[in-house]
Order: sequence, then C-alpha cells, then structure tokens
Amino acid sequence: MKAMVLAAGLGIRLRPLTESVPKPLLPLGPYPLLVWNLLLLRRHGVEHVMINLHYLGEQIRHTLGDGSQWRMRLSYSDEPALLGTGGGIKRVEEFFDDGPFLVLNGDTIADFDVSQLVAYHRNKEALATMVLRDDPDVERWGVIETDGDDRVLRIQGKGCTSQEKDVAPCRRMFAGIHVLDPFMLRHVPPGIFSSIIDAYVWWLERGAMVAGYVFSGYWSDVGTPERYAQIQRDVETGILNVPE
Repeated sequence: MKAMVLAAGLGIRLRPLTESVPKPLLPLGPYPLLVWNLLLLRRHGVEHVMINLHYLGEQIRHTLGDGSQWRMRLSYSDEPALLGTGGGIKRVEEFFDDGPFLVLNGDTIADFDVSQLVAYHRNKEALATMVLRDDPDVERWGVIETDGDDRVLRIQGKGCTSQEKDVAPCRRMFAGIHVLDPFMLRHVPPGIFSSIIDAYVWWLERGAMVAGYVFSGYWSDVGTPERYAQIQRDVETGILNVPE
C-alpha cells in the first residue's frame, strides 16, 4: 500500500516558529514532525510515500531526500499554488492507481495501528475510511456523525439525509487520517483548490459506504505554539514514544 503525507500548508498559526522552517520540519525529539509519520508508516510496511510541497518545500525535499535514510522511497508533488487537500491528492491521482491508499497530515502525530486500520477498511468494503475520535470539544473540529455501526452519515451536517428513527447519531471528530479508494477522487476537480471533504460529502449524498474507524490512542495536531509545546513535553515524559 502507498501513502500520501500532506505537507504543503503555510503554518500561519505557528509563527514565528514557521517563518523560516516549514511546519512539518519542526523538531520533535530526535526527528522532524513529518518523519514521525514516515516511521509509523514504515513500521507497518508502507515503503513508498508521496509528499506534497508548497511553503518552503525545498527544505523538506533537501532534508528527506529520496527516503533511503529512512529505508523508504519518497516522491514529491510541487504545488506552485496551494491546491488544498482535495486538489493536492487529485494532482497525484496516477500515483495511487494500484488500490486503496493512506493519507496523513504532515503536522499530525498519532500512535495507532496502521495495519489494523487498513484491515478494517478492507473488511468494511468501504470507499473510504476516516479515523475518528471522541472529543468533548467536537464542535471546534467539525462534527462527523456516524450510525451504530460506525458508518459515516454526515460531515458538518452534510451528507446522508436518512437514518434510523429514534437513534441519535454518534458525534466525533476527524483525526486527519484516512484510507481512500482511488475511485473516491473521480469527482474531485483537477487543477484547482478544493477540500477532500467536498468529495466525501458528494459520495455520502449518494449513499456511498464511508466507514469510521474509532481511535482512542495518542493523537495531536501541532497547530499552535501551545500544542507544539505540549507534544514536546509528552515526548520528554514518555507519554509519546519516539518511533523506531
């Protein structure tokens, strides 16, 4: 299985830390943030990864190279203009022509079983599987509604209009990690900015099977200086283990 790590963002909320360093290269323990995701993927047999680049992208390419130092193969997609999560993935659609693939945010750190996620996706025979989490502040992240079998119904109120009577949907947040079938990209417009969430909503409105994989282990998006400082403390205290 192949994977894509999204690393083209501007890191605006982390300035001034990101004024001269792209957010995915901010240090965390012995590695940059993005390398934590690469090592997680490698641990579960993913050896070929696509990384999209925009802001200070050459720093990422120079630091990671061809991936051989991580015993992986890395490919890059340069985005002169930001294409968003939808357009960025669509741009490298041919890279994923051999089956389902993983997508991770380059600034999100999670300690989870990638192999179990992939097996779950295949068992569900889903078009896509979203990694979901319970969170008391779910409204802040954007609500993902699922039924009792963890099938995704709606994303921020958009999607499937029917559901079982008298059964309240579960409300969770999206962890920014998912497995996609290449067919998912069929209706993503090429060459323009878009969110992959738009594609999700399009398919949900037409009854496609989108599974939710509920995850309760360590997870953090490194979006603010406060969250970055917290994840650094988590590494120092052993709450988050350095990947091998």
